[in-house]
Amino acid sequence: MKKLYLIIICIFISFQISLSQKNEKYFNDGFLDSLELKTFNYFWKTTNPNTGLVFDRYPTKSFSSVAAIGFGLTAYGIGAERGYVKRIEAAERVLQTLKYLYNLPQNSDVLGSAGYRGFFYHFLKTENGTRFGTDVELSTIDTALLMSGILFCQSYFSKENEIENEIRQYADLLYRRVEWNWILARPPRIAMGWYPEKGFHHLDWVGYNESAILYILAQGSPTFKIPNEAFDSFTSTNSWLEFNGYEFVSFGPLFGHQFSHCWIDFREIKDNYMRVKGIDYFENSRRATYANRDYAINNPKKWNGYSDSLWGISACDGPADVMMKFNNEERRFISYGGRGVAPDFNLDDGTLTPTAVGGSIAFAPEICVPTLKTMRNYQNGILWNEFGFVDAFNPSYITEKTPNGWVDVDYLGLDQGPIIIMIENLRSELVWNVMKKNKYIIAGLKNAGFNDGWLEGK
Repeated sequence: MKKLYLIIICIFISFQISLSQKNEKYFNDGFLDSLELKTFNYFWKTTNPNTGLVFDRYPTKSFSSVAAIGFGLTAYGIGAERGYVKRIEAAERVLQTLKYLYNLPQNSDVLGSAGYRGFFYHFLKTENGTRFGTDVELSTIDTALLMSGILFCQSYFSKENEIENEIRQYADLLYRRVEWNWILARPPRIAMGWYPEKGFHHLDWVGYNESAILYILAQGSPTFKIPNEAFDSFTSTNSWLEFNGYEFVSFGPLFGHQFSHCWIDFREIKDNYMRVKGIDYFENSRRATYANRDYAINNPKKWNGYSDSLWGISACDGPADVMMKFNNEERRFISYGGRGVAPDFNLDDGTLTPTAVGGSIAFAPEICVPTLKTMRNYQNGILWNEFGFVDAFNPSYITEKTPNGWVDVDYLGLDQGPIIIMIENLRSELVWNVMKKNKYIIAGLKNAGFNDGWLEGK
């Protein structure tokens, strides 16, 4: 019996050493150091420090994306932890951003406000923080991604000093004033948005996608909480399918398997849906990542460049909205679009995006890190610039102006965010561990039916 006990102990110690060596490998990877710092600088150097309004894209002139602000706020904490900037510098940037957002006008006017009932419009004017045009919706998911960054800052900046105390206060004010229960146009599901001109969006957030974080935030609210059955209603239309040999909840674009995971560690915690399936959402995203890679290996449309070390299909920029010949066949190419591949969805025009790979790096580093390194070296580093990777490229879009294929000129805030956050989660689990301390996140997960794993005893 004693001998068996010693064997078990030795196996456990060996496993722990192996695990720590694996983490150490990525923690000290020079390429990941460089990619993380470059991506951090997108948020730090292109954002107006007086407002904190992160550009939707850069260097092309653009409006601010509310979701990108949430990613930026999270990046500032990562930058402070990594020593890219001093903690006081990051704290000052965060506090200025939160104050600016809190004091922007909130009302039902068609123009001139930043939002209504605590929600924010999808896109804001960079000059004054108000709604960018009458076609822009009051966005539930973009508000949720913003609030995720805000709550990260609330828990990360935990020191007892004037600036960090204010950060926590403003974070609380911003989160607690969001009237999540107001936007249940068809209870208990959350509407995609609202327009002052025509009311609620006609669609709700249902089925597996990026909005799991939205329901968790809405169910954790102490002021405007939505019903506990909302998350079960959200998952009731999930599609459990097989794709390239993997069974998982299907969603075509990889960002849907990434965004909520940026802030929440879904390993070993399960809701009612996943409890029946016997896996967690982390494993679900890992399978989706492998299936996306294997799709590129199979390459059913025979696009140029696809391989086991060059893949990644998700929402991103693209070359143009045109029909043109490829391999003697008329093919459709698009500009920005929600690209993705799944059994029940296929939008693949030959465009690949680094965020599809970088945003999945914590799920499957063994295939994502080598692919990102291949992308860094692609065509002598044409994708690799001041702020990391440009948003996308298409080796099959061959024209007189692009004889070697199309390469983007822009970075997108929405796509830069998952890269830096998930690299840090792989290397240190910083964002996940910080969010595990946030009482609103814990309440939201429990009210949504999650338990087991790290939630036990919370």
